[in-house]
Amino acid sequence: MNGLAIVTGASRGIGEAIATELARRGAEVVLVSRKEPGLREAEARIVEAVPGAVLHVRTCHVGRGEDIEALYDSLPSTPTMLVNNAATNPYFGPMLHAQYAAWDKTFEVNLKGPFELSHRLARRLMAEERPGSIVNVSSVFGLEAAPFQGIYGMTKAALISLTKTLAHEWGPAGIRVNAIAPGLVETKFAAAILESPELTEHFTKRAALGRVATPEEISGIVAFLLSDEASFMTGQCHAVDGGFSGI
Repeated sequence: MNGLAIVTGASRGIGEAIATELARRGAEVVLVSRKEPGLREAEARIVEAVPGAVLHVRTCHVGRGEDIEALYDSLPSTPTMLVNNAATNPYFGPMLHAQYAAWDKTFEVNLKGPFELSHRLARRLMAEERPGSIVNVSSVFGLEAAPFQGIYGMTKAALISLTKTLAHEWGPAGIRVNAIAPGLVETKFAAAILESPELTEHFTKRAALGRVATPEEISGIVAFLLSDEASFMTGQCHAVDGGFSGI
């Protein structure tokens, strides 16, 4: 796998696992998150796991257009791969009590960010007449009801819609856009669910595989979708949920 890849939310969890897998396959990877200390720790772990990995660390608030523009301007070349993994979920509870502040923050990071990162990359790729591949990390909550995570679920459903539209519009330029929808994964981000035996059982009891995923189990399909092996695949959303949905 050749080329430069951006991975947002790369300081831990699924993002770090994706960055590690891409580096293992030979990609040059840009690790992106809001805070540098976490990125540096992830960088050290990736280099230890993949000696010789070529990494770049960049801080960026993905909900801010000026940060995204500065990110692209700072890179050694135009990326050909992008993983929109960064997400937030500031409100956990019934929709009846949701506040507008939570709406604004969730939509800013989970939807505005991927759109801004994607369309700014597409403009560069089209100007250079180069193909590219984008993977958006959605969620099973974008496919089904999202009790206690309604705002988060809406952004993830919208991200799937965005994926399909961009794939349709950008396909003629050779830019592929796909999405994945992970189920429950062992990460800090999912702590609100994992710390509750009842909520965890809701997932594991329904899932065909009967367990929670590891971040590494999500990274492989992302690498595949970015690669030439998936050269005729675009506009799709792949559930990676152990059989939680669709059964």
